[in-house]
Amino acid sequence: MLRVSNVFAAIVGAVCLLALLLTLPNFFGEDTVEDWPSWVPSGQINLGLDLQGGSHLLLEADVDAVIEDRLETLVSDVRLALRTERIRYRGLGVRDERVTFRLVDPADRDAALEVIEELNPRGSVNPVTGGFDYQRRYEVEVEGDRVGIGFSEGGLDALIDTVVQQSLEVVRRRIDELGTREPTIQRQGEDRILLQVPGERDPAALRRLLGQTAQLTFHMVDMGTSPSEVRAGDASAGLMVVPSAETTEAGEPVNEWVLRRRVELSGENLTDAQASFQDNQPVVSFRFDTEGARKFADITSENVGRLFAIVLDDEVISAPRIQEPITGGSGVISGDFTVQEANELALLLRSGALPAPLTVLQERTVGPDLGADMVAAGEIAGIVGLLLVAGFMIAYYGTFGVAAVIALVVNLVLIAAALSSLGATLTLPGIAGIVLTVGMAVDANVLIFERIREEAKNGRGPVGAIDAGFRGAIRTIVDANVTTLIAAVLLFQFGSGPVRGFAVTLAIGILSSLFTALMVTRLLVSLWYQRTRPKALPL
Repeated sequence: MLRVSNVFAAIVGAVCLLALLLTLPNFFGEDTVEDWPSWVPSGQINLGLDLQGGSHLLLEADVDAVIEDRLETLVSDVRLALRTERIRYRGLGVRDERVTFRLVDPADRDAALEVIEELNPRGSVNPVTGGFDYQRRYEVEVEGDRVGIGFSEGGLDALIDTVVQQSLEVVRRRIDELGTREPTIQRQGEDRILLQVPGERDPAALRRLLGQTAQLTFHMVDMGTSPSEVRAGDASAGLMVVPSAETTEAGEPVNEWVLRRRVELSGENLTDAQASFQDNQPVVSFRFDTEGARKFADITSENVGRLFAIVLDDEVISAPRIQEPITGGSGVISGDFTVQEANELALLLRSGALPAPLTVLQERTVGPDLGADMVAAGEIAGIVGLLLVAGFMIAYYGTFGVAAVIALVVNLVLIAAALSSLGATLTLPGIAGIVLTVGMAVDANVLIFERIREEAKNGRGPVGAIDAGFRGAIRTIVDANVTTLIAAVLLFQFGSGPVRGFAVTLAIGILSSLFTALMVTRLLVSLWYQRTRPKALPL
């Protein structure tokens, strides 16, 4: 029946009113919206890099540094394992991206291989596919008394994938805490990361934020050995020389510290870090998790009176003396910090350490002027397209065309409301998707009106023609829109960046077109008929 119930009219009206409220914040500035009550919708459509400008960086993860670090760790593991089994060796070290050593007694060969077997796990979870790789991590070569251990092809690929995936997550956490909106962070190639931050006008701040790996470790200071003794090889192999972060005017470190290589505690146990003030000086306060708090308490209890170095990215930023056991699981990093440096250090520690240093290969700043031109061009295209479509519909379908134009405006409001509530980023391809939706929304109404016209020509009365027209066109409209929706879903699933933006606006436009064509247009036509009761349809 053509008659619509009050419930149907109320539902359509409520959806349209809600969409209008969600769209409203886009007509006001951010400062104005922030002052609104919390219960009032305040979401706004974010403009992408191509529309409001911002910073574009192409980063490269230094995978070679990670490989070298892992091999050095493997050297320590092999040394400890061989000594535990009392297998004599000589010349243990890293050469040509392999850990090599020679056996003093060739008869220990089988025992040495068993030891290495325990250090060479079979299989790991692939961070990209989520599957299980059964290939061993390392390859072992034996030539006489010489043993070489290096990454297998599968183990190296798994390591690179893990490093890049972890870098992506750390970069995402660091950038999100800057207060920027919807950054684009995606992998490119084997070891590169594309970073686009809309609205960010200072790429130098991004470089500073991403230039540090933020590898935080805690070491005991050896006060009885000088740096020269360590360099000359006269000291224990378990010691290392680390410069201080504080430098002279010439750029030289103010001091050099002799530290024990053993990491007493690492930044992985940190749960929070905040910039604060102590004695009117900026400091960074930090807190450990349960395990870290226990280790920290044990270390400070056993080493009262000794110096405890805090090392960040191979530089000693602080080496306080342990005055008493610290059992609260928290501490303070002090140094010659400015307020900005303290805030940045706290952010770096909160977001976690980068598994590999990142190098900026390409840097580009997109100015807002070009984006403003694109927005203006998009607005002109949208307005001109809307006016031309509205003029054609009214001229060709008369009163029914007016209903289609009203439904089209509601459709645009629904799209804007959905984008605002999702906090979506609108790019130039996204505007193209909206313009395309205008044509698709009208297409659904054309199918309905043409079906009504055919029913009227076949002798049906106004009520029967309108009702049959809507019922008969539903299947065609749904089929056409669902197939396009499938394409939009596939674009979103396999696309990236601007392609995804186009897919999002297209998908939202398809769903809103279905709603306006099958519900809003039907409501408007029904209300018009109930008010005028024409004997013939103006088609």
